[in-house]
Amino acid sequence: MNRLFKYCLNCRLKKGLSWVSSSTKYNQRQFSEKVESQGKSFEGLLRCDANDVALTPISFLERSAKVFRDRTSIVYGSITYTWEHTYFRCLKLASALTLLGISQQDVVATLMPNVPAMNELHFAVPMAGAVLCTLNTRHDSTMISVILRHSEAKILFVDQELLNLAEGALKLLEKPPILVLFLEPNGSSSPNRNSSIYEYESLVHLGRTDFTIRRPKSEWDPISINYTSGTTSQPKGVVYSHRGAYLNSLATTFLHGMGSMPVYLWTVPMFHCNGWCLTWGLAALGGTNVCLRRVCPKDIYESIDLHKVTHMGGAPTVLNMIVNAPSCDKKTLPHKVDIMTGGSPPPASILFKMEELGFRVSHLYGLTETYGPGTYCIWRPEWDTLPREEQVKLKARQGMHHFCLEDIDVKDPDTMKSVPADGKTFGEIMFRGNTVMSGYFKDQNASQEAFRGGWFRSGDLAVKHADGYLEVKDRSKDVIISGGENISSVELETVLYSHPAILEAAVVARPDNHWGQTPCAFVKLKEGFHIDAENIIKFCRDNLPHYMAPRTVVFEDLPRTSTGKVQKFVLREKAKLMGSLS
Repeated sequence: MNRLFKYCLNCRLKKGLSWVSSSTKYNQRQFSEKVESQGKSFEGLLRCDANDVALTPISFLERSAKVFRDRTSIVYGSITYTWEHTYFRCLKLASALTLLGISQQDVVATLMPNVPAMNELHFAVPMAGAVLCTLNTRHDSTMISVILRHSEAKILFVDQELLNLAEGALKLLEKPPILVLFLEPNGSSSPNRNSSIYEYESLVHLGRTDFTIRRPKSEWDPISINYTSGTTSQPKGVVYSHRGAYLNSLATTFLHGMGSMPVYLWTVPMFHCNGWCLTWGLAALGGTNVCLRRVCPKDIYESIDLHKVTHMGGAPTVLNMIVNAPSCDKKTLPHKVDIMTGGSPPPASILFKMEELGFRVSHLYGLTETYGPGTYCIWRPEWDTLPREEQVKLKARQGMHHFCLEDIDVKDPDTMKSVPADGKTFGEIMFRGNTVMSGYFKDQNASQEAFRGGWFRSGDLAVKHADGYLEVKDRSKDVIISGGENISSVELETVLYSHPAILEAAVVARPDNHWGQTPCAFVKLKEGFHIDAENIIKFCRDNLPHYMAPRTVVFEDLPRTSTGKVQKFVLREKAKLMGSLS
């Protein structure tokens, strides 16, 4: 862990050190313990403990334990905790981690759904001075072993339902981490459980409440490693700092329109970008975490009704699930529920139906490398009078950067010049600011390439509109070039989703000897519908220029990550194996 931390910290702090690209040199700020001044009017300033405290999300929990001590922090089935209770549980768990040998900047991994332990570990691990690594629960044992080996995790916390998966991964490691098992509250212990495995609740009880929190020595210290979800290739370890996590936690609660003491339903995986940093952010507001082990429409509607949920989030696939739920699972919402969506532009038909059901949908955009949400489609009051179809088009845009980011732009990746704000010219989305990752763990070359030119290069293509709002058009590798024309897979997918028989759709390039590439659509039909490929192709040609319509349609379930993103690299391989259509 120290290698990447030292690399990132040196790039910011070391005197005279700078980022160097092939053409440009970027000087970094230098820090000193004493504030120096050129003018006499500012003499006497001093940087000290009274006015300089490292930003860290740990402080959110400490404050909530005082300000919101009697307010509900976590709800999970019959289990209810207050913020004071949660604070002492996290304190004891941090203490227990040190008893297991955890030192400053050691890595502690988790393999869990959205259960209370997952929320508590987001505080307990950094309170022990360690770095949290939350694993994707949809990975297989081989991938989990790869990440555990790469991250050098010392402890793995695993949910009881994922124990076999974890044990399969540990068998592939020469030096496996200590295993801690989370059992369902009031559940029975497995009689076949290995005696060397610790139990989560026993570990909490082992800890001490007088434990002294190991605060970060610098706010640039790493707080977590998030491995990319694998939608494109081998995952990389994205390192977050205490400072970035603190700032993005506040920004994300603002994007959600949260006030004091919101009630948040956990349908976004907590392991994904640390739950868009809301695992920490809700503590800042004294909010209530309503935990769901599984995400299904019935449980979503029942949780909203029972706990008076005010906010939730999820990829468009979650919205699709809610809209297409059986009528017996749906309930009338007790009030408007704010739901944030991201990952891909939500289809217009889904937005219409969500609003009809009583949800207020907002749209954000970001990447693992930007701590999750980075931009927000800020709604303007004057848009309320526009026709409904026009409102949906505006809401589907990715908008502007939040207030904790320095800047975002759409640039030509070669010249680094901003594209014109004409809504037509493609460019790459680029970020600058305090909520951009520190770098990729143990991969200095990848870090330098990602930051080449002084901006973080997202790999996403977008246009910029006259009002400055950006609109994502595609991943750079997902643009289909057919006969010299650029075809946006996102634009074609939007049309496919408007077909009354289509539940899910994804478009990739199929190689073609004549055209170079042609669009290949993978679709899943709604239950009870039966249509053929010709019907879908004709529908697309009636709503798009003919060259943009798919020439191949495949009917099957779409491979997705646990965060709802379609694994297009899987579909690209399938299309490639089909060979040329011409």
